[in-house]
Amino acid sequence: MDKVRIDKWLWSVRIFKSRTISSEACKSNKVKINEVSIKPSTSVEVGNLVEVRKNGFIFNYKVLKLIEKRVSATLAQPCYEDLTPEEELNKYKAWYVGKAQSEKREKGAGRPTKRERRDIDKYKDWE
Repeated sequence: MDKVRIDKWLWSVRIFKSRTISSEACKSNKVKINEVSIKPSTSVEVGNLVEVRKNGFIFNYKVLKLIEKRVSATLAQPCYEDLTPEEELNKYKAWYVGKAQSEKREKGAGRPTKRERRDIDKYKDWE
């Protein structure tokens, strides 16, 4: 196997939860191969650099192995090398932890108010 569709590969290595989400990300120019915007049907090869914009963060990966079928996270890990800069990973981890443990809202406090929702959206969509 020399080439695999980018949407299929992104789904297989668990960067996106579903192939549909992966295809939509490609269509909306959130995925680039070697700094070029692509379509979901574009083929990816070993050695390509893939840039993914997800949740307002930019992740960079290098393709090490091609797979077509979705595998477990432990088997997917050797298929790519994570080249994301450290500061971007720190921002993502802070957002992810903050998402799970909100300091402003107590558990069971109900839905966020309109103002709180705007603040959350501003924080997530900073790009």
